[in-house]
Amino acid sequence: METIIATHGLSRDFKIGDGSVVHALKNINITVNEGVLTILKGRSGSGKTTLINLLGALDRPTEGEVFFDGVDITKLSDSKRDELRRYKMAFVFQSVALMSSMTAYENVDFGLRLSKFPFDKRDEKVKMCLEQVGLGKRMYHRPGELSGGEQQRVAIARALAHDPRIIFADEPTAELDSATSHHVVELFKQLVIRDHITIVMTTHDPSLLEIADRVYTLEDGEIIG
Repeated sequence: METIIATHGLSRDFKIGDGSVVHALKNINITVNEGVLTILKGRSGSGKTTLINLLGALDRPTEGEVFFDGVDITKLSDSKRDELRRYKMAFVFQSVALMSSMTAYENVDFGLRLSKFPFDKRDEKVKMCLEQVGLGKRMYHRPGELSGGEQQRVAIARALAHDPRIIFADEPTAELDSATSHHVVELFKQLVIRDHITIVMTTHDPSLLEIADRVYTLEDGEIIG
């Protein structure tokens, strides 16, 4: 398996109101292989979200490098990082952030419009992605007419639509019940196995770990296992 992401000596500090410094991440060295489900595990405040934001070019480290396909993305300009996120990465967050006035179909289509996906291929692609996550019969329903798990599946379909190299999912099951959480993670696993998609997901739920290909455990900003 090829490495798609690698970090070297990654650290992130934040200054707080009294001028003191919080060391959110300290000397993180990890690799993410292509076509696997990698989970970043840890309690709230362990540094999971900070790390996923650095891997996904949403933030810059205080020290260290993040390599994506061998390129140090920490040294890219803001416009190049925007381009990288738009075309090669996708994100699924705890809050699904769907447009409430749009149907599932329209939410996915909107994401394709933002990524400048070819107009004549959009309809087929939207339907394929919604079928892929098991929502073929619900694609014309609005978020308010869907369950929490179904809304998260729409968000996953939207993330899949522009064919990203990697999907980052930050606590995507935090607001779901246990059974629905397992269904969402099993969907991620199916996408990895069937479509060779690379997924990096954060969670604090130990019951979800057995489905991962690789797990990194964070505690107080450091990798401990």
